[in-house]
Amino acid sequence: MSLVGPRPLLMSYLDRYTPEQARRHEVRPGITGWAQVNGRNAISWEEKFKLDVWYVDHASLALDLKILAMTVWKTLRREGISAAGHATMPEFLGSKESTAAEDDEAARLGPPHSEAFGSGGGSSSTEAGL
Repeated sequence: MSLVGPRPLLMSYLDRYTPEQARRHEVRPGITGWAQVNGRNAISWEEKFKLDVWYVDHASLALDLKILAMTVWKTLRREGISAAGHATMPEFLGSKESTAAEDDEAARLGPPHSEAFGSGGGSSSTEAGL
């Protein structure tokens, strides 16, 4: 296990992943990750997996440091912990296969909050919802 990487999930979920979602296992799992600082339990499983795969494709020391800083920030602010009315995520039951157009759109848009804590001299309080 690593400090930063996609959070490990239940072994029973393994056969439910699409091939694209299974790519999250190309890196070591972590205590915190890109999906955790960009919504954690407040986002859908599909969005969480897209963020995990984005991390796999863009993993670097700089990104890990950014994730660690965002984790500390969000923990201190107690924000983005869970969806309204839910303490944890519902069970992952599997996903529909995404289309190539959906994958292209996700790649074009990039992950949410990609500029928060970036090297552009800081971020405003409205950027990334902070």
